[in-house]
Amino acid sequence: MTIASGAAVIIPTFNEAAHIGGLLEQLLRQKRDVVGQILVADGRSQDATRAIVAQIAAANDRVHLIDNPDRLQSAGINRAAAAADPAHGILVRMDAHSGYADDYVARLIRTLQERDTESVVVRLRTVGRTCMEKAIAAVSNSIFGTGGAAHRIGGQSRLIDHGHHAAFRRDAFQSSGGYDVHFIANEDAEFDYRLRRAGGRIWLAADIEVDYFPRSTLGALARQYWRYGRGRAQNFLKHREKLRARQLVAPLLVVMLAASTAVSLVQPYALALPLLYAAGCCAAALWLALRARSICVMLAAPALWAMHLCWGAGFITTMVMKK
Repeated sequence: MTIASGAAVIIPTFNEAAHIGGLLEQLLRQKRDVVGQILVADGRSQDATRAIVAQIAAANDRVHLIDNPDRLQSAGINRAAAAADPAHGILVRMDAHSGYADDYVARLIRTLQERDTESVVVRLRTVGRTCMEKAIAAVSNSIFGTGGAAHRIGGQSRLIDHGHHAAFRRDAFQSSGGYDVHFIANEDAEFDYRLRRAGGRIWLAADIEVDYFPRSTLGALARQYWRYGRGRAQNFLKHREKLRARQLVAPLLVVMLAASTAVSLVQPYALALPLLYAAGCCAAALWLALRARSICVMLAAPALWAMHLCWGAGFITTMVMKK
């Protein structure tokens, strides 16, 4: 099935003054039959993001600033999708705080046409710049941090249940109801569930990659994975879809570590489990550091603790609260 008139590119933003100008300039270099429209859904940024977008929009009719008072990516993308010109049959989701090849949108359009699927997802390759970011990137790109998620690890292109959102057929996105704005995270996986239930197919284009720049501190990483865990629990509570084994590991780990620590107050030998877990994370960090040939990657050990324990704690908290 051929889709004409290019794509409507949607970019959710909040305080992205350092990145949005460069991304818009990159997209505007593409022909109109590739990038037909660019909609920046801004969550009322407190920096110069809106001013930068408004200035570029004043000089180019392809760029539009969409107000997103909810300050949620899901709500912003839904608003932009509704405001997009109906002539554009493809919606492409991009993030300002990421890196893209110049032919990124063109390849997504071509893949949607060739595979005739409702959605194309891509590999999210985490790229670090600072020492801490390099450690987080090493973990995020490995099985230790993601449990082997295909859109994180890579591999062969194929039909898949869920991946990093890149492009949709507009009619499929709208008929599936767009994103659920009640989700604090994991709204992409929740959408993919509804899309698949409606008969939609999701193609992982493993050869198309996005460079993702991670959180730069352990505190920010911990808060991010707390939200991820809560979002996954929200998804389970809404649809009762069977959880994968890798999604159960972190909550079980949190329970076992908490129980072992409590028991250790009367039986010191119970500390063996927390110590074994800590040693395992250190061993994984050493292996990743040797593979990357970077001493910075030894910080992968605390990054693993933050990712595993905060994801698991967020999941358990939401399951207990049931909201």
